[in-house]
Amino acid sequence: MKDFDRLVKVVQTLRKKCPWDKKQTHKSLKPYMVEETNEAIEAIDEGDPRKLCEELGDQLLHIVMHAEMAREEKAFSMEDIINGICAKMMRRHPHVFSKDKKYKNISVKKVLKLWEEIKKNER
Repeated sequence: MKDFDRLVKVVQTLRKKCPWDKKQTHKSLKPYMVEETNEAIEAIDEGDPRKLCEELGDQLLHIVMHAEMAREEKAFSMEDIINGICAKMMRRHPHVFSKDKKYKNISVKKVLKLWEEIKKNER
């Protein structure tokens, strides 16, 4: 995904060259993450797809920024985030990813129940 890689490079450049971005931490960005989430919710409520697109971009920027800071700290990487969420979604959606026939034609109600059971077992 060239576009995603381009965003990662933009964030890496910001972290190296922008005085404000260089000094940011996970903690210092917390209020902005909340703000961007609220703005995305507002765009959804308004039914404004252009605004939602922009706000999702802002949220993605935050995710990439946090991932880059974690990479710099050698805590985790963007790949770790992506692999983790892919594994979680596949684990929590056996009705989609399992070949077990017991999940064939499963109802929405059963999907939600299964999701909660799997989530509970993960804890």
